[in-house]
Amino acid sequence: MNATTSAPASLDWLPLDPAGNAATPLHGVATIRAIEQAALASLPAYTLMTRAGSAAAGWVARHAPAGRIVLLAGPGNNGGDALVAATRLHQAGRQVEAWLTAAPDRLPADAARAWAEARTAGVPLLAVPLDPAAALPPWPAGCVALVDGLLGIGLSRAADGNMARWIAHINGAGLPVFALDIPSGLFADTGAGQPAVRAQRTLTFIAAKPGLLTLDGRDCAGNIDIAPLGLPYPPTQPAVAHVNQPGGFRNALPGRHHAVNKGSYGSLAVIGGSHGMAGAPLLGARAALHLGAGRVHVGFLAQPAPLMDPVHPELMLHDVSDVAIDAMSALVVGPGMGTGTAARKLLASLIDTCARAAPQPPLVLDADALNLLAGDAALAGVLRDSGVPHVMTPHPLEAARLLGSTVADIQRDRLAAAAALAAARQATIVLKGSGTVIATAPATRGAVTVNPTGNAALATAGTGDVLAGMIGALLAQGMPVPDATRAAVWIHGRAADRLVAGGTGPAGMTASELYLPAREILNALLHGRAV
Repeated sequence: MNATTSAPASLDWLPLDPAGNAATPLHGVATIRAIEQAALASLPAYTLMTRAGSAAAGWVARHAPAGRIVLLAGPGNNGGDALVAATRLHQAGRQVEAWLTAAPDRLPADAARAWAEARTAGVPLLAVPLDPAAALPPWPAGCVALVDGLLGIGLSRAADGNMARWIAHINGAGLPVFALDIPSGLFADTGAGQPAVRAQRTLTFIAAKPGLLTLDGRDCAGNIDIAPLGLPYPPTQPAVAHVNQPGGFRNALPGRHHAVNKGSYGSLAVIGGSHGMAGAPLLGARAALHLGAGRVHVGFLAQPAPLMDPVHPELMLHDVSDVAIDAMSALVVGPGMGTGTAARKLLASLIDTCARAAPQPPLVLDADALNLLAGDAALAGVLRDSGVPHVMTPHPLEAARLLGSTVADIQRDRLAAAAALAAARQATIVLKGSGTVIATAPATRGAVTVNPTGNAALATAGTGDVLAGMIGALLAQGMPVPDATRAAVWIHGRAADRLVAGGTGPAGMTASELYLPAREILNALLHGRAV
């Protein structure tokens, strides 16, 4: 669904496809609440809950294994959705039980109606005592799946007390869990989720929320489906972010024609490699070769520079002073660079050379280059004011240094932190981590995207160097900075996903193993094949 339409009755939900061509919007809690209130005011009472519960019933029936299913209903309307789903599943002949973790006489009006209808329909019901000292009931014999309807998107503080006990009980069941709207305990806006239910799949209502895709969200939400509930989709209200999907960058990828030569695809220099760290720029440079850069140079700070790369002799290795910076189409600066005086002088020189060049080659600033800028306000100001387009690729600690904050501050709201850093540094920011956030400055449509690809296999040395090289390769080939950044981040994560799906990782995958699947994925994108 690309245009805003009223979702047809036959479309109860649609998958959030990481490889999709639609620009899937992500909406915050305030917007979702406003949409809900408008719908409640315009529709007959109980309509929205009926739609949510009916969609959930069909969704659970599609994805849950055969056997007894326990639907857990909390004290709010999310619990009412679960109760409606239990009734519909029971009426369709599925074995279900609905457990209410609240007092039936304290439910809000629609949820109370859902409880009454479930009782009338003969759904096996259990109102669990609220005594926090009482043991939680064991899962019934033959239970094959749990449906989480404990908490919705209105969470204002971390789950504790009895609700935290329920979350632990669900996570310890060893059963597949299907979450309604959002896994209980997960913050919809930020992805913070300690504690939170870890679901195999989530059916989110009206629109997807950013917290499903970043920080703890990837671990908690599993596969994501969206149920528009018969409301216009995508919502007309502005999104806080979009999902980084190929539809957002595919048309900007550098095509390949017969009448070309290596000069048609740019020259990239990867600068870094101080003593003992020569591998870092080599990782980035090798990645750049595999993503199509026409020529790739490596400028080493360590003396003497290696004479050649025996793995990829196509690379041109130099003492950094011998790299013709003004002849480069793009530069990657920072892998293994170090943070000493020589590195600082080199970074200042590179910025000055790029600022004077016409056209100005874009910079990818990674690793030690970021730490140098974080510790030198004057140099950071020169870069910001130079007009040189640049990408910064911090992990949360590097982002905290750049913003003068803490890792906890960065992780508390990753979307806001990336946007603030983009504005402060006048850069495109890649805030790495689970659900990498990409933010651009100046802010434009799609200024913040959340990446849906990648997995824990990327938590190993060198994968950041590989990503920087991939971004640099696409920049060298002439892609606009935001598009090149989003494409490289997506391809990098997709390559890791492909490796893990094939049994390489997540434990023990190495950064250099990303090159070949990344090349395959880029070429599939270029030729319109499935990725």
